[in-house]
Amino acid sequence: MDKVSGKLTVYFENPFWVGVFERISDGTLSASKVTFGAEPKDYEIFEFILKNYGELKYSPSVQIEVKEPARNPKRILREARKQTEYAGIGTKSQQALKLQQEYRKRERKTLNQERMEEKKRLQFRLKQQKKKAKHKGK
Repeated sequence: MDKVSGKLTVYFENPFWVGVFERISDGTLSASKVTFGAEPKDYEIFEFILKNYGELKYSPSVQIEVKEPARNPKRILREARKQTEYAGIGTKSQQALKLQQEYRKRERKTLNQERMEEKKRLQFRLKQQKKKAKHKGK
């Protein structure tokens, strides 16, 4: 049976508080970014997870090397302290979010190109109709 794990990192990105949800499954990592606004309380984060976790849009998966966490409790505390001091997010998460951003950008670009082409075709048809109407003398 495959192991699935998740992680939430909340940090301050001027001027808002941001949360990054990381999901690791089958050796792949995908991430989702959520802007909270004001500093969220623990119970607000818990409510958000309960209500909105299923609706999160995750980035495309990125292959990672899954490591087993160390079992030493002192080491776990030191790592937790380091993570709370560090204001950024993991590089793999950044890559996953960047892939998601590029994917959405490509989608928007193709939609805008289609709209512009349709608009040009419509203008061309109207111009042709106007030209024919002038030619007929109406």
